[in-house]
Amino acid sequence: MMPRVRAPELPQNSTWFNTDTPLSIKQLKGRVVILDFWTYCCINCLHILPDLKYLEQKYKESLTVIGVHSAKFDNEKETENIRQAILRYDIEHPVVVDSGFRVWQEYTVRAWPTLMIIDPQGYVIGYVSGEGHRDALDELLEKLISEHKEKGTINFQELSLNLEKQRQPLITPLAFPGKVLATSAGLFIADSGHHRLVMSSLEGEIIHIIGTGKSGLTDGNFSEAKFSSPQGMAFDADHQILYVADTENHALRRVDLQRQVVETIAGTGEQSRNIRPDGGAALETKLNSPWDLVKVGNTLFIAMAGPHQIWEMNLEPSVIKTYAGTGAEGCVDGLLTESAFAQPSGITSNGEELYIADSEISSIRGVGIVEPRVVRTVCGSGDLFGFGDVDGQGENVRLQHCLGVEYADNFLWVADTYNHKIKLVSPNTGNCQTILGDCAMGLLDGQGKNSRFFEPSGLSVMGSKLYIADTNNHAIRCVDLNSFEVTTIKFEGLCAPNVCVPSNL
Repeated sequence: MMPRVRAPELPQNSTWFNTDTPLSIKQLKGRVVILDFWTYCCINCLHILPDLKYLEQKYKESLTVIGVHSAKFDNEKETENIRQAILRYDIEHPVVVDSGFRVWQEYTVRAWPTLMIIDPQGYVIGYVSGEGHRDALDELLEKLISEHKEKGTINFQELSLNLEKQRQPLITPLAFPGKVLATSAGLFIADSGHHRLVMSSLEGEIIHIIGTGKSGLTDGNFSEAKFSSPQGMAFDADHQILYVADTENHALRRVDLQRQVVETIAGTGEQSRNIRPDGGAALETKLNSPWDLVKVGNTLFIAMAGPHQIWEMNLEPSVIKTYAGTGAEGCVDGLLTESAFAQPSGITSNGEELYIADSEISSIRGVGIVEPRVVRTVCGSGDLFGFGDVDGQGENVRLQHCLGVEYADNFLWVADTYNHKIKLVSPNTGNCQTILGDCAMGLLDGQGKNSRFFEPSGLSVMGSKLYIADTNNHAIRCVDLNSFEVTTIKFEGLCAPNVCVPSNL
């Protein structure tokens, strides 16, 4: 903890969200203030949002949380993208856009996330960095509020806010779809913002809605099951089983299409705080933000974004463990046990090697699953701040927070998410070329680079078609790989939860 120092004032001429007017430290005198320095790409920043929500609810009459968005990636500096992140992650406190790291520097912050605690008299009394501090903060807030109540320096009054989600409700049929999977049975969509899965034909005819649309961890039939921001999926066509990375539940789920039931097969529902290699019986082992899956034989390989690792789950017997990555965030090639990743968020395979969209180092990695079992960097700088938009070869390639990767016909399709592009990479040579998207964010059908996307995150190839989860457009796009013509799939009868009941279900 730090000695008491006067809290620097917040900028009044910056963009603010979830409030009609900018807030000031002076105006908030009499309340405890927590400044949350975050950037929306950062998994650790996302992990503390439930903690902040818990504290906001418990101390709503005397605590104000303010998000200070200090962007890492260029794409995160765009105010509309920050607004979309606030909607996607259901952030209900005010957020100020920290252009040029002004607030960051005035508070001498050094890492994401950092929570700065300001007492009711306007003094900074401490800070914590990283995640996992909920109990300590809870204890501190209770003590602080009690002390200032005795002094008569606390202001017990709930702050009235105008939330972005009230101005822009998520009533689109899909909401921030994270991943898409094209299979012989149909198209599976992780409707992440609606906490459900959608199954349709490849043309968009709805077959099943899986999940209630309310966040939760509930097994059962399709109409009663609950997910929390599901992401990647893998399909077992022989047994008609869909495996799902239920990201914010820190769990893996199994969807049985024949029995029409959802079951939890790994994870306890609680986030693991262990960043070292770990493992055990699948249902007894805590997981940490599983983001994507691929099935190879009887094994599920998992891009475990939270601890910066690749995991494996043997489906019979049901055992799960770390496959590669020490837990350190970075780019280290070589032996599986010595390798390092940085928020792996996409995974695919050719049966001999896994390919990883390693988002925080904007690189594509290869991980051997047959001898030699080693990790390599296919393309990208491998540096946490080595991002950009440069086609080319190997380490000269620059991507920007790539979230999706799909192997097909000896090539890798890559969702270069923050560049709003789809690129094609040779896993053998590391050559990377832009195929779709003109770098501008938007929704535009067309051919090749005359098309537009908005933070695409997931990819799947079936035959001559490439399907794209176009996340911030709340859309699934389809690409004819013979002509590179991009179209947007229309899902007849699909509605947001609680908006209408699809007539054909």
